[in-house]
Amino acid sequence: MEIPVLFLAKGHERRLRAGHLWIYSNEVDTQRSPLKSFRADEQVAVMSHDEKWLAWAYVNPATLICARVVSRQQDHLLDQSLLVHRIKVALGLRERRYTTRGYRLLFGESDGVPGLVVDRYGDYLAVQISTAGMEARRDDIVAALNKVVHPAGILLRNDVPVRELEGLERYVEVASGSVPEEVELEEGACRFVTSLFEGQKTGWFYDQAANRQRLLPWVGGKRVLDLFSYAGAWGVSAVVGGAKEALCVDQSSAALERAVRNAELNGVGDRVSVLRKDAFGAVRELKQAGERFDVVLVDPPAFIKRRKDLKEGTLAYRRINEAAMGLLSRDGLLVSSSCSYHMEEARLLETLQKAGRHRDRTLQLVERGQQGPDHPVHPAIPETAYLKTLFLRVLPAF
Repeated sequence: MEIPVLFLAKGHERRLRAGHLWIYSNEVDTQRSPLKSFRADEQVAVMSHDEKWLAWAYVNPATLICARVVSRQQDHLLDQSLLVHRIKVALGLRERRYTTRGYRLLFGESDGVPGLVVDRYGDYLAVQISTAGMEARRDDIVAALNKVVHPAGILLRNDVPVRELEGLERYVEVASGSVPEEVELEEGACRFVTSLFEGQKTGWFYDQAANRQRLLPWVGGKRVLDLFSYAGAWGVSAVVGGAKEALCVDQSSAALERAVRNAELNGVGDRVSVLRKDAFGAVRELKQAGERFDVVLVDPPAFIKRRKDLKEGTLAYRRINEAAMGLLSRDGLLVSSSCSYHMEEARLLETLQKAGRHRDRTLQLVERGQQGPDHPVHPAIPETAYLKTLFLRVLPAF
């Protein structure tokens, strides 16, 4: 089989040689390898300007990231065999670190499978394919997962908006076996139920699991407010971990129904309440009612999805965290997260500091967290380090 060649422009192989897996359209020598000559999803040999072989990649000429590296070994193209190998290597990390079978099994570029994410829920897998190159190998992906993991069912949660940028349709489909409407997972001392068909992302936010455990020493006997609560993972974990009570706030009725069920499942239904409202409106309402909390959790969706959203997104982070500080009791704890890659930790901390000063508060950073080890960071790809969680003691100004 003859593999087409993608030539890089002169001087543009440095980032690739350093370990990054993305090739941008402006890095391609389009005189020698016109992008329009490639089919979206086609596998190519990446060559330097002086015709030295660099890697195998798949292409999509219609996107800014026009190619993604899948192998730096000349005898290993992207096929079912390579996918089996990558899954085995990824599984080795998770089995080494986790005692339960609830985690992100494959984390895209960090696990050598750009455009592919797989979450494990015991006997079931939720798969999300975001690029044309991986979509073309869908059957190989399913076969490789079955060979290595032997799940009872595989669900394709291919309904993310980013697929449209790749020219792909959105769909949700059982690809193998059978998948129940709800699955159960374990996290720390808790059990939770969620839907792989309808839940956000692939059904659960495993990336915050380690940070939810990090919270527990701070919540004994405290009153907790969980903003953007989804299915209650933070709030329920806090109460099971010793908090006096928790209020979960979300604008999704389906999410709050599961938060109630998850509280009952863990025997704390009488200490977890819910409020259906957007977080900004809920904070205003609670403030007017004179409510106070010892711990406030702020874990919003990404306010900054693109660099051009930085100014408005930063303002949104400041507004919600400043409002949250107004609900804290004296010497309270604010746990603030951002899953926006473009919101760097230093910028987030600066934003929180400004919010604190506007409230005439002094902040002490007492702990910091990132995504869990099932979301490993690729040192050459800053984009894989996206989650920041800061634990801040909020005091009267001094």
